[in-house]
Amino acid sequence: MKLPGAAKDAKPGNTKAGGGRESNLILGKARTDRPTREEAESAIRTLLLWAGDDPDREGLVDTPARVARAYEEFFAGYDADPVEMLNRTFEEVEGYDEMIVLKDIRLESHCEHHMVPIIGKAHIAYLPKNRVVGISKLARVVDAYAKRFQVQEKMTAQIANSIEDVLQPRGVAVVIEAQHQCMTTRGVHKPGVSMVTSRMLGAFRHDPLTRREFLTIIGNPASSVGA
Repeated sequence: MKLPGAAKDAKPGNTKAGGGRESNLILGKARTDRPTREEAESAIRTLLLWAGDDPDREGLVDTPARVARAYEEFFAGYDADPVEMLNRTFEEVEGYDEMIVLKDIRLESHCEHHMVPIIGKAHIAYLPKNRVVGISKLARVVDAYAKRFQVQEKMTAQIANSIEDVLQPRGVAVVIEAQHQCMTTRGVHKPGVSMVTSRMLGAFRHDPLTRREFLTIIGNPASSVGA
């Protein structure tokens, strides 16, 4: 799967396997047909009623507004453009071409199947070719994709593919470790279980020594993580 290299390449209605419903969501362009705030709050009142409570009682009367504001924060990624975040790069790096690793990036997302939190951390590495990007931009790219309804496998690929397409490095590696509340607080109720996903591109996929160096740096979260 390849993400578009820049916003101008996007064609409305394109479907990318594993990358999102359409190119607008991949590029961070929010939908223009969103319900109003009043409609959202009304829907939350309906959920409170369906759960069996009274949305007009003192403790819940302001809950629809609070939840709507929380959702604006939880899902801010729909208004973010990961490609734009990565476009500002630096070439004055004195020829540096060794591995760049940013590890333990806290990640907060929501499962698109049950709308409950996914909490974990991401590790990112790339081998620069001609340019590097500010490290805060890598963390922002993680947030841009995490703050949407997600499945972990897709999110891992989205982060890696966007870095590859914009920076065009010699290799990219992304590993995500996370706990899913759809598994820990409901369903099979298995707390303490973490899911590990990886996406290895370029040198990290083809060179076992490069991949091993990256996994050693981040603490080798799972011996099965590989190409």
